[in-house]
Amino acid sequence: SCTVKTCWMRLPSFRSVGDALKDRFDGASRVMVSNAEQESPVQRNNGAPHRVPRRDRYRFQLRPHNPDHKAPGVKDLVYLESSPGFCEKNPRLGIPGTHGRACNDSSISVDGCDLMCCGRGFRTEKLFVVERCN
Repeated sequence: SCTVKTCWMRLPSFRSVGDALKDRFDGASRVMVSNAEQESPVQRNNGAPHRVPRRDRYRFQLRPHNPDHKAPGVKDLVYLESSPGFCEKNPRLGIPGTHGRACNDSSISVDGCDLMCCGRGFRTEKLFVVERCN
């Protein structure tokens, strides 16, 4: 008898995709673009000399902004300009700043005082509230 085997392609879980992207985001490096224009085209011994290989198609190279760093790989995330700071107010860019915002002293996440106060320090207040119940 014959048997049929069916294989289905499946995406990884949303969490694993997010974790992989976050790891690449944390390891992203700043780069500069340099033209790789050549005075004369490189002669290749292949059957289709008029086709430009995929890696040479756009004729530019990404070089690390810091010369001590290695060049980015094919799967590395890169950026050309640093993001604007979120600590200080910048109405032109729509950044409200973090002055006067409430933060969580015990959190190490984005709502934590160490990150949100940008090294300026913070003031702790204790409030006692009396409420009527029932």
